[in-house]
Amino acid sequence: MAVGIFDSGLGGLTVLNAVQERLPDVDFLYYADSAHAPYGVRDAEDIYQLTKAAVEDMWSKGCNLVVLACNTASAAALRRMQEAGVPEGKRVLGVFVPLIEALTERQWGDNSPPREVETKHVALFATPATVASRAFQRELAFRAIGVDVEAQACGGVVDAIEDGDMILAEALVRSHVDALKRKMPEPQAAILGCTHYPLMEEIFQAALGRDVQVFSQGRLVADSLADYLERHPQMMGQGQGGYYTTGMPARVSDRATQFLRREMIFQAA
Repeated sequence: MAVGIFDSGLGGLTVLNAVQERLPDVDFLYYADSAHAPYGVRDAEDIYQLTKAAVEDMWSKGCNLVVLACNTASAAALRRMQEAGVPEGKRVLGVFVPLIEALTERQWGDNSPPREVETKHVALFATPATVASRAFQRELAFRAIGVDVEAQACGGVVDAIEDGDMILAEALVRSHVDALKRKMPEPQAAILGCTHYPLMEEIFQAALGRDVQVFSQGRLVADSLADYLERHPQMMGQGQGGYYTTGMPARVSDRATQFLRREMIFQAA
């Protein structure tokens, strides 16, 4: 039985790695839409159509539950997919939930009015599409008041990571942090709002300074997923786990193996 983990490329492997460590007895089906990556520079309609097609393919492979381990897809497609309705017994979830739970120190199901929280100045690093959607700010506003969010679109970082050029990725991260700090000189917390970015977490932390709390998604998503599956065991699915890509399996396998430093064999979706 498999739970689906979806990403436009390889960034979601940071989430996959965390959930596999947290839930070693659960099979996971990872699906990378590598042929169309990166999503972060696409328009909202394109992101929605690509995400919808991929998730439907994952459902057809036996996944009852699909986690969008892609902030861009979560921002641009998740709400629309849920509003359009999903097949009976199927669910699709995004990755903003655990971040906002952690930042506001309240549960997602807590529907009480928004309240003051300790953290007042938050830096959000994300893809251009995620920043443009303002989805993070919208969801945060339902739960907290008085929080100033300064968003920085980190163009080029995902491409550099996907190409394996970590020197360029590091230089871009430092440049984007500098740009953010010109707008918000003293952030209290930083959200790494793209699942590729945990691969550069130490660089973000060093550039921001040790007094800034950096929220990264892998562990937070893993803990939330464990709690969700404990409450909804029927969402485990009927399919087999595995690794799928819409791109070239050999190339994606090589990149994924470099990412996680363990052999990963992808097959054509």
